[in-house]
Amino acid sequence: MSSKFYVTTPIYYVNGEPHIGHVYTTAIADVLARYHRLLGEDTFFLTGTDEHAAKVVDSAAENGVSTQEWADRNAQAFQDTFDRLGMTHDDFIRTTQDRHIERVQSYVKQLLDSGDVYLGEYEGWYDAGQEEYVPENKAKESDYKSPVSDQPLVRKTEKNYFFKLSAYGDALLQLLGSGDVFDVQPTARKNEVLARIREGLNDIPISRTGSSDWGIKVPGDDTHTIYVWIDALFNYLSTVDTDDRRKYWSTDVHLIGKEILWFHAVIWPAMLLALNKLPGNEWIRLPRLLYTHSQWIAEGKKMSKILGNFIDLAQIDHYAETFGLDALRYFLTTNGPLGTTDSDFAESKFIEVYNTDLANTFGNCFSRVSNMTARYFDGKLPEPGEEPESANGIEHDRVIDKAVRDYTKAMKSLELSKAADAAMGIVRAVDSYIEATQPFQLAKQDGKLPQVGTVLYNCAESLRVASLLLWPFLPEKVQEMWQRTGCGHYADALADRGGGDLDNWRQWGQSQPGSEIQKGDPLFPRFQPAKA
Repeated sequence: MSSKFYVTTPIYYVNGEPHIGHVYTTAIADVLARYHRLLGEDTFFLTGTDEHAAKVVDSAAENGVSTQEWADRNAQAFQDTFDRLGMTHDDFIRTTQDRHIERVQSYVKQLLDSGDVYLGEYEGWYDAGQEEYVPENKAKESDYKSPVSDQPLVRKTEKNYFFKLSAYGDALLQLLGSGDVFDVQPTARKNEVLARIREGLNDIPISRTGSSDWGIKVPGDDTHTIYVWIDALFNYLSTVDTDDRRKYWSTDVHLIGKEILWFHAVIWPAMLLALNKLPGNEWIRLPRLLYTHSQWIAEGKKMSKILGNFIDLAQIDHYAETFGLDALRYFLTTNGPLGTTDSDFAESKFIEVYNTDLANTFGNCFSRVSNMTARYFDGKLPEPGEEPESANGIEHDRVIDKAVRDYTKAMKSLELSKAADAAMGIVRAVDSYIEATQPFQLAKQDGKLPQVGTVLYNCAESLRVASLLLWPFLPEKVQEMWQRTGCGHYADALADRGGGDLDNWRQWGQSQPGSEIQKGDPLFPRFQPAKA
């Protein structure tokens, strides 16, 4: 039985249509899911929508439709967008689905019975836009305004059900401090969380009262609705809490944006610890890694609908239609804000990355090799033999071994840019090898055609391995390359979320002499911006 891998995105508010932030996080998750399928691991990739926010009720009213209709409309927009962009999630969870509601009530009931959730009274500064209370020190730091919307905080007193977060501070400090069982990355984000936990944790309200029926009721008390951010956190567990999916828990990677770090790094693991200590819940362990990325800016400025520089769905579709889906996902996942620094989505940068990495490097190298194979060997992969002296004793398998090691290490640490660069490094090595050996000159010399064959075989074999490593980033174009080089069996194995065997597939010497190498259109035609 293969090992498993479970990756999640945050679930997205259904206040409106998807935008660059939603597509970005989901694309990262998709690359990771494809990579682990390529390894042959039993992979589960989850995304979905968060639907019980009070803001959804308000947005529905503003648009003259029922809350459910508004949620349905926007949830469908997310599903359609992710399908159109080729995301390979295994499930799409909606928090309005019965399967989620029933399990959330079950988890909260268990916490009520254990005493980790209790009824009390709370007074504090409330951020209506975020539907959360802000601690006194944080409220004071922000001049009693929302750190997100800059709207005034409201002093509010109400009866709530509380979760005993204060009981889990020491455990969280120990777990996060070691990073062995549960870790938060990048390290700077983890340090932020640790510093805040050391200030002391207070019990937190997890319910609200009011006239709205939009939300999940507290078990046994229909006057209270579970706060949306508690309801939402449980999606990662509720989706796999079935007989056939429980094997996937716990999550290997939670991917989130930095604005929801506290909920995921402190409240969520504390609730899991509270559930885990109850009889029969020993399987409910902590997530292995919470990875928090930063945000996109546009042309050097913070994205804003007011400024008109927001990368919305129409612009996302424009880039996908102009450059192709693979180019869009490659740019997002290799040039995005995976660390602690925001990244700039600029058209000039997009074009530069497209032309440099995809058109001039990967696409052009494949065209050179396939064209020379057609010219000198009638499109059949030649037999390898003696290397030309100009090859300078290069050991191709060692080049491949180092690239695969660098790639695997980078993927493990979620350094997607480094992983892609390791794969592209093989392609660049092929270009250097061609320049050193000059097969197009050797072909003009008597008796040198076998050496030309050796060069082209080595180039094709190196590109085969590079393509395997690039597949999670460029699935459509890599599969087109496989079909043109007699490697369609890789696509067959990986079809419909199937599994691969990278450890074996990447071994040197598996390209079969005599295989047809088809010429064709460039995988990535060079893009020439229109002149003003």
